Amino acid sequence: MASLSIRDVYKTYPNGVPVLKGIDIEIEDGQFLILVGGSGCGKSTLLNMIAGLETVTRGDILIDNKIVNNLSPKDRDIAMVFQSYALYPSMTVRENMAFGLKIRKMPKAEQKAIVERVSDTLQISHLLDRKPGQLSGGQRQRVAMGRALARDPVMFLFDEPLSNLDAKLRIEVRSEIKLMHRRLGTTIVYVTHDQIEAMTLGDRIAVMKDGVVQQFGAPQDVYDSPSNLFVAGFIGSPPMNFINGTLLEAGSGVGMLLESGDTQTVLNLPFSAPSVRSHIGQNVILGLRPERITDKRHAHSTAESLLQEINVKVDLIEPTGPDTLVFAQINNRRTVCRVHPSAQPRARENIALMFDVSKAVLFDPTSEDRIA
Repeated sequence: MASLSIRDVYKTYPNGVPVLKGIDIEIEDGQFLILVGGSGCGKSTLLNMIAGLETVTRGDILIDNKIVNNLSPKDRDIAMVFQSYALYPSMTVRENMAFGLKIRKMPKAEQKAIVERVSDTLQISHLLDRKPGQLSGGQRQRVAMGRALARDPVMFLFDEPLSNLDAKLRIEVRSEIKLMHRRLGTTIVYVTHDQIEAMTLGDRIAVMKDGVVQQFGAPQDVYDSPSNLFVAGFIGSPPMNFINGTLLEAGSGVGMLLESGDTQTVLNLPFSAPSVRSHIGQNVILGLRPERITDKRHAHSTAESLLQEINVKVDLIEPTGPDTLVFAQINNRRTVCRVHPSAQPRARENIALMFDVSKAVLFDPTSEDRIA
């Protein structure tokens, strides 16, 4: 196992294009770090710099408190699993998995024992004599993982390993990666654009945009308290609802006028800090997760005072099985609500929904940063 420190790291290509702009990340021995963001945000470039496949323009990368900026990939004791599997087509599964061990001149008996142990762990023992062309996508990805596991490195690097798999296989292999991490306790850095993978796999998430870490923290903290509009909209499926409106005085607190169809209601908000009250009379953006707008029977909150019933006009419904997504126009913005299937909402009807503001978030529309 090894800790990882990324300290004020920059990457600029020879043509002057900046890719990474001062990345600071610290993870401890055995932690699972997710680098998540859209295409072009710099997450794969950062992973390649940790691996030694890209140079560092400025700053330091430390593995186990040792600066590795100038170390070659083979001297960093890491193993990488690629999106494209990167298996040798002329070799059998057994030979692919043993290749790194063979290069290190490990005795054949030890190679055989390690390959059999790892293949048994990944449930691919029956595939050892096949070649990659005879395997499914999920099986190839297991072999690629097995080749990395056989190395017994201090750190694993995964570069979007599930992107080429179908939905069912993605869930299966994702579970295997999580179980593997639990068994081995080895430090993992994992790149993905899929926020579901980020939420389910990581101990820590670094959400990236335009070469900058927008937020770094535990998955649930990032989900509940996004630092800005980008993080709030990127993490979560469906994403957080953003409702524009003017912040109003509401008794001893603040509120926002909500309009849906012919209905108007002031939604009371649980904010009283001076930083919030200074925005009274100004336009703000209210963020609410879909599960926080639901039917009365299935509403939940830490306090009844944080639940408020509001009528909305249904535009569209999407049954998903365990719940039903209800789409409604609130303040001229399409808003997604998550209700129980037994609620049986219908399009174009007015229904009463419970707004749970215990996890509400306010954003400044100009800076896009969280106010409260």
